[in-house]
Amino acid sequence: MLPRDLLADAFGRVQEEVRAAVEGLTEEQLARRLDADANSIAWLVWHLLRVQDDHVAEVAGREQVWTADGWAARFALPFEDSATGYGHSPEQVGQVGATAELLTGYCAAVTAQTQDYLATLEADELDRVVDERWDPPVTLAVRLVSVISDDLQHAGQAAFVRGVIERG
Repeated sequence: MLPRDLLADAFGRVQEEVRAAVEGLTEEQLARRLDADANSIAWLVWHLLRVQDDHVAEVAGREQVWTADGWAARFALPFEDSATGYGHSPEQVGQVGATAELLTGYCAAVTAQTQDYLATLEADELDRVVDERWDPPVTLAVRLVSVISDDLQHAGQAAFVRGVIERG
């Protein structure tokens, strides 16, 4: 198995987990928060996709699908197009609302662009430094694994919130 195949499988699992967390839920359920400071399913999924879109587009030298394919306009959120959710206040978290169809549609678009990039990736590129702001500098391999880790953590959080909502 090539490294790109392993990465493609991992990002495919993110898409599966997102679908499982949101499909069949109403917009109200997706926006529900367990308390005033908690993240909703809609915010968790939007955030994990924005991070993946932002980070993969950057290393691939491509425009994010968020802006290139009109997802920012479809979501119509009150944030700058560059917002990914990092540093959002509880009030801002509460401003993220979306249908399951909108979330899974954006997920499919982000996953498709990610998979398209990964299909071109050669193993020796994984050692390329993509961010020198850290010590040690971040390589492409580390960045991609970091995105997968972050995505799966947030997808798991969304699944947990779904379980609490469904039991309520």
